[in-house]
Amino acid sequence: MNATEVFRRHPECYDSEVLEFLSRDVDPFGFSLLTYIRDLEESKRLNHHPGPCVILSASGMCEAGRVLHHLAHAVGDPRNTILIIGFQAENTLGRRLVERQERIKIFGDEYHLRAEVATINALSAHADQGELLAWVDPGRGRIGKVFLVHGEEKNAQTLAGILAERGPHNVVIPEPSERCDL
Repeated sequence: MNATEVFRRHPECYDSEVLEFLSRDVDPFGFSLLTYIRDLEESKRLNHHPGPCVILSASGMCEAGRVLHHLAHAVGDPRNTILIIGFQAENTLGRRLVERQERIKIFGDEYHLRAEVATINALSAHADQGELLAWVDPGRGRIGKVFLVHGEEKNAQTLAGILAERGPHNVVIPEPSERCDL
């Protein structure tokens, strides 16, 4: 089952605003001009679509999957817009796009970035520092050790310092490939 179908089948997970919207729309997950692409060959054909189109793709920081093929076909054309809707980590293709680096490597080939790159940083699925602290706060006295394993070094160090002040006090930022006994 695809992710859209999961959302379609579980309206009990929505807040009141989304439920209100759903009550006015027969199918907010589909409309006559929307086509879900389910296989690789269909996806490849999108790169030769005549005329304007919008391709929505899971990005994974633009590091793997079909998005790479779409980007390889799009980055060099100034008529295209690449919309990045979430945080892009350091040293990823997504970050290089956001930073508008002049030359972009995809599949080992170098491309001149001519497409417009726009960002909407409000749609990340990752929790921010405040959300992480709010999640940890109720268990502060009971949490023995916290491992910060995701995020940029500077931000992880900042969060580790805040946690060490407030509790839990045992905060570890493991090195890549470091093993930790639990």
